[in-house]
Amino acid sequence: MRLLLFYFVSHLCFVTSENDTIQAFVIPHSHMDVGWVYSIQESMHAYAANVYTSVTEELSKAKDRRFISVEQEFFRLWWAAVASESQKKQVRQLVKEGRLEFIIGGQVMHDEAVTDLEDVILQLTEGHGFLYETFGVRPQFSWHVDPFGASATTPVLFALAGFNAHLISRVDYDLKDTMQKNKQLQFVWRGSSSLREQQQVFTHIMDQFSYCTPSYLPFSNSSGFYWNGVALFPDPPKDGVYPNMSLPVTKETVHAYAKTMVENIKQRASWFRTNHTLWPWGCDKQFYNSSVQFNNMDPLMSYINQNSKEFGVTVQYATLSEYFQAVHQSDLVWPVRGSEDFLPYSTESYQAWTGFYASRNVLKGVARRASSRLHAAETLFTRYRFSSPDGPVPKDWALEKLRALRWAVSEVQHHDGITGTESPKVADMYLQHLTAAMMAVEELLAAIFLLPHNLDVPGNLGSRDHRKGVHQAWEQHVIVYNPLAWNITTIINITVTFPVAAVFDSNRQPVPAQIHKSALSNTTYDLFMVVDLGGLQHGKYLIKFSDKPCSRRSKCGSAFLAKGVLIGRHSVRGRTKTGRRLLPVMNECYKLMFDQDTNLLHSITYLQDKRRVRMSQDFWEYRANGDIKAGPISDNYIFSANGSAVRAYKAVEMEIIPGNIVSEIRQYFYREEHDKDYAFSIVTRVPQYNGSKVKCHRVEQTYSLGPLPINTEVVLRTHSSLKNNRTLYTDDNGYQMMKRPYKKFTNNTLARNYFPVVRTAYIEDELSRLVLVSDRAHGVSSQASGQLEVMLHRRLWNNLPWNLGYNLTLNDSSVIRPTLWMTLGSKGATSKLYQREAIELQHRPVVMPIDQPQKPWLEKEARESSPVPSVVLPPNLHLLTLSIPGWSYSSDHDVHLGHVYSGQDFQLEPDYDRVLLRITHLFEEGEDPELSQPVTINMREVLQGIGEVTALEERSLTGTWNVSSLDRWTWKTADDLEQKSEGHQCLDAFSVTMSPKEIRTFFVHFAGNL
Repeated sequence: MRLLLFYFVSHLCFVTSENDTIQAFVIPHSHMDVGWVYSIQESMHAYAANVYTSVTEELSKAKDRRFISVEQEFFRLWWAAVASESQKKQVRQLVKEGRLEFIIGGQVMHDEAVTDLEDVILQLTEGHGFLYETFGVRPQFSWHVDPFGASATTPVLFALAGFNAHLISRVDYDLKDTMQKNKQLQFVWRGSSSLREQQQVFTHIMDQFSYCTPSYLPFSNSSGFYWNGVALFPDPPKDGVYPNMSLPVTKETVHAYAKTMVENIKQRASWFRTNHTLWPWGCDKQFYNSSVQFNNMDPLMSYINQNSKEFGVTVQYATLSEYFQAVHQSDLVWPVRGSEDFLPYSTESYQAWTGFYASRNVLKGVARRASSRLHAAETLFTRYRFSSPDGPVPKDWALEKLRALRWAVSEVQHHDGITGTESPKVADMYLQHLTAAMMAVEELLAAIFLLPHNLDVPGNLGSRDHRKGVHQAWEQHVIVYNPLAWNITTIINITVTFPVAAVFDSNRQPVPAQIHKSALSNTTYDLFMVVDLGGLQHGKYLIKFSDKPCSRRSKCGSAFLAKGVLIGRHSVRGRTKTGRRLLPVMNECYKLMFDQDTNLLHSITYLQDKRRVRMSQDFWEYRANGDIKAGPISDNYIFSANGSAVRAYKAVEMEIIPGNIVSEIRQYFYREEHDKDYAFSIVTRVPQYNGSKVKCHRVEQTYSLGPLPINTEVVLRTHSSLKNNRTLYTDDNGYQMMKRPYKKFTNNTLARNYFPVVRTAYIEDELSRLVLVSDRAHGVSSQASGQLEVMLHRRLWNNLPWNLGYNLTLNDSSVIRPTLWMTLGSKGATSKLYQREAIELQHRPVVMPIDQPQKPWLEKEARESSPVPSVVLPPNLHLLTLSIPGWSYSSDHDVHLGHVYSGQDFQLEPDYDRVLLRITHLFEEGEDPELSQPVTINMREVLQGIGEVTALEERSLTGTWNVSSLDRWTWKTADDLEQKSEGHQCLDAFSVTMSPKEIRTFFVHFAGNL
């Protein structure tokens, strides 16, 4: 995506000596967005397929030509469906010679603000696995030129994947200006405060011209250096003539072209410390006609080199690795940057790119749900593969389902995907790919659970009873799967259509349950039940329904029937006296007080410390400007507040439903006092199942809002008595927390103090901390002391021609229902909780009804079931990945290269016996006295519930390197700290020690499958 225009400055004075010739590395590339304005299919047809076809042909014509390929989705589609065998052979040779270089190597160039750690790793692994399997190459450099700001987590992940250098571009405009002037655009980045130099990576920030070749030509009205012009949609022109094709390089124009190019090279060189200058040649949707591109650039570069003494510059085609090799060999000492990120991002004082944190909330939610379902399916299929190797679920069919969802989840991580900055038709495309792949995976889950040699539901729960004349309750069978490697006791919710229910486990023992009318429908009911599951275990439950309550509840085991108390609607206008009539809702952890004068939350007391915090929650909205003539606008990307937020409602209604499993508080917010329908709602669930392992500190809130009026941006504002001085903490991609002190700016201070939250945000003072964990990304801010503001939804329109032309005005009329979990307590108590809470929200138990309510099975004598063994990690470790990737390559690099270079079109079968395992330590150094300590686990013991581990091989993050052979470049730093070895002290073949914030990846083999 390209929004900024840059121009050459021909009158600058450049500081270069006559003897210090500048070496320019001209890097041909095409920025190919996997989405944004056009669908994948439209882009493939209009230009993307032609990029790889023509680049392959043109590189083969001249040995000095180069090209870098960045995002793999388009390349993989071209390779699978377009490339001929001859072209594939040419590509393999170009890759082997290093003239076609794969950079980053992920499926997409992922966004860095609103993506989750697990999904970033997934899309990177998907791309790397394909490249290594197909070509035997492992990308070692990044080209993250277009994400809207830069996370400190990304360099850590790239270092773990084996990268030697990291390249970014979009950082705050005023910061980049300062860094340019001070030659600080290159540094060694230690993105993790716990891992520090262990996973540092050299980082290059592109200068103000970014990744596009500046197009201004002082001698022509046409754009320069884009000789193939601008791509046309929907069809390429039949005559090959595209709009805005640059003036050709001829004898008459070559000197003017050379002068323009050299001036820009020198300008760029003045901002860096070495005489090696990176000159990106390309931009969005370029090189679809590589012939005309290279046939003009070849003579231009030749002319500059022939006159290099006059120009003081030499030029050469290069890959990114060739440029970084030159910089590395300069042997300079580089400054160190700590774990600070580059968020938020602004391009001008009134262009804060903080709006996209909340754009297209529905897409953000579906993407996270798809990721969660993929994780569950991967772990379940892995268990199934080794518990029932000859079972009836076909392994190739299962892998096909998993691969489709991996592709869809990877695809939407694009920086114009999950960000919500795409056109409506592209958003629909992402949603369709996600939902179709999720449905396919649901089929896989059902097959694993239901096909023979597994659960045998009728055998466990009875056979059908068809006795006539006997009144029988209806029944439904449900399977609940815990996708986490922790034992959990939690409350799940099932929507049912009967007012009375009783729940039993597989041993016919009653399960604690509660039922009441649903908040969203008058014809359905919410059935809450307490489930107790081991790590990666499932449970089987029988639900018996009835239209009438059981007369003897203790014998029939009916769920508690909870009934609501409706509290009348109250206007917020003119309320001067509040807090006189407080209504308590209590559990073992909290006492929540609701004000009956306003129907709003009044305060929360956390009972462990007997500390009360004043707190209110309600909805506010920012009114956006849509007329560019009237001032700054908000759009898909940008949040530009047109004044302070205003209260978004005038009256509130409340209903409280006391229960024995949960107490539910429903608050309905009306825009006008006498409106029939509410505009917003909050449903708060307070766990009540006392004396169990159910977590009483978890207050669940689900919100409903939309459709919004045009040019409205709605926030949930939680105001408390905490004295946080407007300092906020938010997570970077769910990996680490960032401190966000409030900053004042000359203009646009409000919008520039918004930050992305992917999993967790909190505010705190000396005594207390208020934590919110989220099921999807949002924007958050602390605009006043004690305030935590979450932007939930946006609907915008503006008359900016660029936005109108590409349909990027964000006229989002959807209804959204995001969920947050709230925790309040001391800093010490909440530090132990929020990491796991965020993961448990992301990976909630999978609830699978395996039939519709129907007449009952004839009961058989209850028998003890034999649950599958659990897989349990210590509380400070999380199972990031347990999957069967299906890669066919050998783990021995030399053996694999032998296959790749054999010249044969090898088609190896997927390896169904190699398991990809990732584990992460959740805590930072010093965060908790106990949980921040290193922890040692024995993999054979941890995984014995799956099978007998016979081999454990540590790999790089994406699995393509054996860590024993991974030797990343060392960069000299000002503090002279040496980069630590990637290896770990070997205790024994199966013992692994995890230190704070480590992520470690393994190949695992089990007995009988090596």
